[in-house]
Amino acid sequence: MFRSLRIFNYRTWFVGALISNVGAWMQGTALSWTVLTVLTMNDATAVGINMALQFGPQLLLVPITGLIADKYDRRKVLLWTQSGLGVLALALGIIVVTGVVELWMVQVFALAFGTVQAFDTPARQAFVSEMVGKGDIANAVALNSASFHGARLIGPAVAGLLIAFLAPGPVFLINAATFLAMIVALLRMRVSELQPSPRGAKGFRDIAQGFRYVRRRDDLVVVFVMAFILGTFGLNFPIYISTMTSVEYLSDADVFGILSSAMAIGSVTGALLAARAERPRWTLVIGGLGAFSVACAAAAWSPHIVVFGAALALAGFTAQLFMTNANATVQLTSAPEMRGRVMALYGAVFMGGTPIGAPIVGWVADEFGPRWGIMVASVTCLLAFVIGAIWWARARRADRMSRTGTLTLGSPTESVDIVR
Repeated sequence: MFRSLRIFNYRTWFVGALISNVGAWMQGTALSWTVLTVLTMNDATAVGINMALQFGPQLLLVPITGLIADKYDRRKVLLWTQSGLGVLALALGIIVVTGVVELWMVQVFALAFGTVQAFDTPARQAFVSEMVGKGDIANAVALNSASFHGARLIGPAVAGLLIAFLAPGPVFLINAATFLAMIVALLRMRVSELQPSPRGAKGFRDIAQGFRYVRRRDDLVVVFVMAFILGTFGLNFPIYISTMTSVEYLSDADVFGILSSAMAIGSVTGALLAARAERPRWTLVIGGLGAFSVACAAAAWSPHIVVFGAALALAGFTAQLFMTNANATVQLTSAPEMRGRVMALYGAVFMGGTPIGAPIVGWVADEFGPRWGIMVASVTCLLAFVIGAIWWARARRADRMSRTGTLTLGSPTESVDIVR
C-alpha cells in the first residue's frame, strides 16, 4: 500500500504535500464560510461564482499550461507556482485580518489562485512519474489522493474551530505558511534520482497534438466525459455542505468543518484501497461513479445531521474510487512525451467545468433548497455512469477484453493493461 514511500524523492514530496494540503483545506473552508456568512447573507450563488472564478482558468489556459508542463523542467515550474500561491495566500490573509476585505476582493483572489493553479496542476500530476517511475505511478497517484484527503480530516475541522473562536483571518495566514513545506521539499529532492520524461513539446505548434492524441483514444474520451460531469456538477461540496449546515441544520462554522472532515474519512479510505492495487480498475472507474450518485441522493434526503455526515463519508469514498483509478488510467496509458498536455486536458475537463456547474448548483440551492442542489449531483453523475457503462459493454462486445480480464488501452506501442 505504501511502497512508493520507499523512494526518497517521493517520500520528501509526500511530507511537504501533506502539510501544504492541510493549509489548503483550511483556506477552502474559511473562504466558503466567509463568503456565505460574512460577506453575504447565506448566498450560495456567490459561493458558486467564487468557485467558478477559481477553477475557470484551468479550462481557459489548458493549451498553454499543458505546453509548459511538457516543455520545461516540471520541478522548477512547481517551485514558481508554489511560491506564487504562497504569496497570494499571504496577501489574502492580510486583507482579511485587517478587516478591509470585500466580496469583489475575494473574487479577484479566487481568479488569481485559479490562474496559478492552472499551471501548477498538470506539472504536479505529470511530475509524479518522474519521482517514482512507471511501475509505481498508480500507487503514487493513490497515495497523493490519500495525502490530499487525509489533510481534509484535519484542515476543515481546525479551520472551523479557529473561525468559531477567533476569526477567518488567521486561517489564511496559516495556509500561507504551509506553502514553505512544499517549497522546501522541492529544493531537497535528489535531482539525479529523478526520471524525467522526454520533452515532447517545443513550441505552440505542439499544443494541438495533445487534443489530437486524446481525440484518437476512445478510452480516454469516455474517462474525460465522466470526469467532466463529476467535476462540473458532482464535486461542489463547499456549496452542498455549507448550505446544508447553515440552512437545513442551522449550525455554525465548527459543525461545517466537522462535516467536511467526515467526508474526508471516506475519501482517505477509498484512496488507500486504490493504493493497494498494482493497476487501476475499470470496474472502479465506472462503478465508483454510479455508487457516488447513490451516496449523493442519500446525503440530499438525510433526515438528521449525523446521517448526513455518514452519507458524506460514503460520497467521499465512492468519488475517490473513481478519481484515483481514472487519474492513474490516464497517466499510465498516455505516452510519456504527451503526459503533460494530456494531464492538462484532464485537469481542464475535470475541474474546468466548475465555472459552469457551481453557479448552477448554487442557484438551485437558493431557489429550491440545499437538498435539491445535491440532487443535481446525483442525477448528473447517474447519467455519467450510464455513459461509461454503455461504452464498457460495447468494448467487451467488440472483443477488446482479453481472456485474463484486462482491457488493453492505448496504441499497440504504448498499451497498458487496466484490470477489469
